Order: sequence, then structure tokens, then C-alpha cells
Amino acid sequence: MREVDLRNADLNLLVVLNALLDERSVTRAATRLGMSQPAASRALARLRVLFSDALLVDGTGGYLLTARAEEMRPLLRNTLAGVSELLEGRTFDPMRANGPVRLLMLDLEAAVLAPRLIARLAEQAPSVDLQVVPPGPRPLEALEADAVDVLIGVVEDAPAGIRKRSLYQDDFVTLMRAEHPAARKALTLERFLELDHVVVSITGSGRAWVDEILARSGRQRRVKVRVPSFFAAVEIAARSDLVMTLPSSLARTAADMRRFVMAPPPLDLGNVVISLAWHARHHDAPRHIWLRKMIVAAVAGLGL
Repeated sequence: MREVDLRNADLNLLVVLNALLDERSVTRAATRLGMSQPAASRALARLRVLFSDALLVDGTGGYLLTARAEEMRPLLRNTLAGVSELLEGRTFDPMRANGPVRLLMLDLEAAVLAPRLIARLAEQAPSVDLQVVPPGPRPLEALEADAVDVLIGVVEDAPAGIRKRSLYQDDFVTLMRAEHPAARKALTLERFLELDHVVVSITGSGRAWVDEILARSGRQRRVKVRVPSFFAAVEIAARSDLVMTLPSSLARTAADMRRFVMAPPPLDLGNVVISLAWHARHHDAPRHIWLRKMIVAAVAGLGL
């Protein structure tokens, strides 16, 4: 049909047409649709004008379909099924859903959240799979490119088109192995600066938050090792005299605390806010709303 026809056509007539072609009776079609027989007859008259075809013709024992009506039946069914699917897309049933949900987050954030998310998926959406995507140097671009569904992490400045909400707030701790020579001493700022440090750097360049704070007071520490993974950094700290500073919730998740001594950093690092971010194009999508609620509920169950 041409666009001009669509503007002038009552698409509700297609529902009546489908019933007429199935029932081959105006009376039965009217009963099926809950409308009066005269109303169904008027609809048939309008359909004949719309399609320039009789559609239903008299035959032995009732109506017969014209050749045009027979041709259009499969397309009509598919069209109505597509419209129904389009309208039902405003609802979402997790139990019937499938395919992946794609979460961009660091390895330790995945370690904190993934077990609870997996449990919730098994209960609410057993056919939905979880994919954890590691962040690159510009993680928000993954949202803009629709490469992931949500981002979980530190989001300080969200550009236009990116929505976010806070998930939890965390403070920082410094870890060193239990047998570290400095483990039984007070962790003063001077001692902190004398130690060698391992830091997590996703991009391999740039200063960590600790180093930004130190630089404001004209100080610096020795960053001896940079790695792209929190788990790697934790293992390095467990097997060497390097120390690392990280959010406390991540430390409790990654570190077997029998192997470590945990102390507050000897400088004010403030708090880190872990946020959930997504693109505005998905803000009102029922599947995406469900995903965000599931993540928020999983975080709430952590008691952070």
C-alpha cells in the first residue's frame, strides 16, 4: 500500500478483514469480533472500496474468497502478527525472554555483582544470558555505540544522551600481605610514600586517583607495577612487598583477608560512587527497565 493510502485508511478494518476471510461469514465474523452484524457488513463494504475487490462472493453454502482475497491472506496474517508484536513490545515477560544482557564493568565489580545477578537471572529469566564486557579507554562510547546495555562503574561526567543513577558509595583501603615488613607498623603518610605500589590501569597510562590527590600537595608515590586487572593486582600484592589501594567492597570480594592486612589510607581520598549508566534511547524500553531494576536489587542485597 502507498503512504497516501495508509493515511486515508482505517487500519482497524484489517482486523475485520482477517475475521471475514477466516469465517467466510459476516455474521460469524461479527460474533467473533463482538460487533453487530450491520457494522460488520458496513466494514466489508468499506474494505471492498479500499481494495477495489469484492473479497467475498456468493457461493454454494456461503461466501467464497476471491483470488485477491486468497492471495492476501498470508500477508494479512503476518501483518497483524507484526503489529501485535510491535504493540506487545511495550510489555516484557522475563520468563519468556532470551538473548544476552551485556554489562560493561571491571573484573572486581563483576566479582561483586555477577554471582547475585546470575542467581536472579536463574530465578526470573532463565533463558537470558549474562555477558560481562571489560571497559576500554572510553567506556561511555560503548553505550553510545549500543555495544553494551549498561555500564557499572565510576561515571563522573555523563554527556548528553547518557542517563545514570548511583548504586552505592564506597571508601578506600590499602592492602599489604600479612607478612609484609610494614604490616605491624602504623601506616603513616611518610611510610605509605616509601612503599612500592601496584595500581590497576585499564588504559596503561594516566594517573590513578591516589596519585591525583598526592599531586595536589606536591607529593608522589612509587608506582612500580601497573596491571589492567584488579585480580592480578591483588595476587601481586599477596606475593610481594607491593601494596595496593582500592575500594573496600572490592577488596573484601577479591582478597582472602587471611593473606592481607587492611588499613585506611593515610590521606583523605574521599569516597567513590559506583553508578549505573545507560543510553537514553533505552530509558523507556521495558526489557531495559527490568534489567536496571534487577541490578539495583542485586546491589541492595549486598548491603553496601
